[in-house]
Amino acid sequence: MSTSTLSRHRSFATFALITATALTLTSCGSDGSGGSDPGTRTGAAKNADLPTTDVVSSLAKDPAAAALLPAEVRGSGELTLATSVGGNPPGSAYLDDGKTLVGQDVDFADAVAKVLGIELKREVASFEAILPALGSGKYDLGTGNFGVTEERRRTIDFVTYINDGQGFAAREDSDLPEIKDLKQLCGLKVATSAGTTFEATLQDNKKVCDGQKAYSVQTYSDQSAIWSALQQGRADVVMSTINGLRYAVSHQKGLKFLSEFHRLDVGFAFKKNTPLAPAFQAAVNKLIEDGTYDKILAKWGTKGSAIKTSEISPPESKG
Repeated sequence: MSTSTLSRHRSFATFALITATALTLTSCGSDGSGGSDPGTRTGAAKNADLPTTDVVSSLAKDPAAAALLPAEVRGSGELTLATSVGGNPPGSAYLDDGKTLVGQDVDFADAVAKVLGIELKREVASFEAILPALGSGKYDLGTGNFGVTEERRRTIDFVTYINDGQGFAAREDSDLPEIKDLKQLCGLKVATSAGTTFEATLQDNKKVCDGQKAYSVQTYSDQSAIWSALQQGRADVVMSTINGLRYAVSHQKGLKFLSEFHRLDVGFAFKKNTPLAPAFQAAVNKLIEDGTYDKILAKWGTKGSAIKTSEISPPESKG
């Protein structure tokens, strides 16, 4: 099925520019400048409507979870966290002041730090740079809506805290149905974020169009460019995170969520065989037990992505 018959001259409602400079799982990141003033970055989001309810500061240290940390971490009391910024909320983004970082990953990381009684020295890094930098020891852990895949599990350890995944969205006037099979994309133009599981999934499965015109994959490092391509008719459909697409649809006119495609567990990322995993797993489970977990999900409208218990590097979800 194609949307080529749709008028590309239709005047669409202005899309809110939820900016990003490189990718989350799911499609988020930054300009990679790291130490520069966030207020000067092109990736500083104009997101005045983002929720800012404090669900973290009242948390207390849990001695049992903290005791699982390596002795050197208990001594120093700090870890270095790399965070990718941008993409669709609930991914990490700056408030209008260009300095205050908010997002679901931010809340989960800060809550775990409270439970473990440590300080996270947060550094902004591009999505595609974080996982390789964990192995080199540049960062102790990373967040960026990193989905747990079999390929990533070979070199990265994960501590899960939510279940998200891959989905599709289109313009309201699109006649596309739910996308349950990539064959439905044949002949279409698909916009997505570069360097993500979305791009890999699309590129690896073009063979499904054997005998038909293959779909084309348009990759962008800025989330606003993806929506612009859709708005202007240069793309027929967008593939991105389930939660990110649902947020975009609920906050922007002219869009509709088509369907979920593949669910993935999402977790804190560490170098392989990290000694930090048991403590972080215990901290996430403590948040689930005391109700803080549900408060974070309610804040970001992602209750449908709840997990029952945190796991360390589980097999890739088949759902």
